[in-house]
Amino acid sequence: MSLRFHEIAESRHRILNPLTDDKLNLLGEICHFGSGTRILDLACGKGELLSRWAADYGIQGVGVDISKAFLNAAAIRAEELGVADRVEFVEADASAYEAAPESYDVVSCIGATWIGGGLTGTLELMRRWLRPNGIVLVGECYWTSPPPPEACNALQVDKDAFTSLPGTAERAESAGFELLEMVLANPDSWDRYVASQWWTISDWLRENPDDPDAPAMRGFLTQARRSHLEYGRDYLGWGVFVLRPS
Repeated sequence: MSLRFHEIAESRHRILNPLTDDKLNLLGEICHFGSGTRILDLACGKGELLSRWAADYGIQGVGVDISKAFLNAAAIRAEELGVADRVEFVEADASAYEAAPESYDVVSCIGATWIGGGLTGTLELMRRWLRPNGIVLVGECYWTSPPPPEACNALQVDKDAFTSLPGTAERAESAGFELLEMVLANPDSWDRYVASQWWTISDWLRENPDDPDAPAMRGFLTQARRSHLEYGRDYLGWGVFVLRPS
């Protein structure tokens, strides 16, 4: 899925993953942020995590993303919540972002572990900016049960890209992190994230029938609906894992 397709499909979303508003609030409560906590959010999307937690807890943060459209939305949201002086948004490749080592209390990457080639590589990437005794928040998919080949094909995911829920904890441990907490999506969370894109894409196709990307976008919509209904709800889980270097 190209960046433009993401920008179209998620144009009406504030949270660009299966984390619902109540679960984002729960995650903030779990982490016990204090005023002045410094957070680096890699692949931050529209910055809802940083802006919400700046408003609720007084954190300070930097969000990094490659999408100018998403970052523009993030800046608007920060203004709406009155926290533009506490958060900064940077257009950059998150995997190549440069900052002082050990300069953040929290490093997050909520659903974009492709920046490090998978969970293990992303955790190694995140570690460089994390202060001693800091925590990592990483959003990752997992298989709720072993997927058949046809599920992997339909979802366009290699079977080994993800593992089971216990296997996810083991991958984190192998990278030198201890699992402290987690907030998991459920089928309804997935529906709200995935299914709500279908209406957005359908409207875009009606409004832009002659766009060069329209045929590919129509194909993506058909594939996305079918794969979620046939396989995604049965095999694919997702959660945010709270980790600390062990």
